[in-house]
Amino acid sequence: MKFLFDLFPVILFFVAFKFAGIYVATAVAMGATVAQIAWVWFRKRKVEPMLWVSFAVIGVFGTATLLLQDETFIKWKPTVLYWLFAATLGIAHAAFGKNFMRVMMEKQLDLPGPVWTKVLWSWVGFFAFMGALNLYVAFNYSTDIWVNFKLFGGMGLMFAFVIAQAVILSRHAEDEVTEVKKP
Repeated sequence: MKFLFDLFPVILFFVAFKFAGIYVATAVAMGATVAQIAWVWFRKRKVEPMLWVSFAVIGVFGTATLLLQDETFIKWKPTVLYWLFAATLGIAHAAFGKNFMRVMMEKQLDLPGPVWTKVLWSWVGFFAFMGALNLYVAFNYSTDIWVNFKLFGGMGLMFAFVIAQAVILSRHAEDEVTEVKKP
């Protein structure tokens, strides 16, 4: 459910683009992000920092797209968001010793420190790659192909990456179970 909730603006962007074009789709994505924040605030009285960052990025790049009537800005938005996530994860770890992947996931997974570091850097690499791939598709293919990639390609790659991580991390969970069973 959370995954679909996070995809809400992207799905609405896709649908709006197919029916009304890039500028209407941009406005719809901006409105959907505002609606997400309002819903989360209404339900929890606290909005996660990542949602605020997404709101700021869509606000800046969406507004520039609409005011200047130039789709280049909205095409940069996913890349900026991906690269912000990569930079935040990498800088927090390298400069402050804070592993945000561990902070977010350690209640679900019990992994050794070095494995958490590998998880973190794999996400940094994935986000950096996704940002570059978005730019490649955005500026080498039609806007229609980019919009399709944004929903299906981007989400498909994210899903494949998460599954690959789960398979790799399951080895560590099995090792831990085996170690606990040993006398």
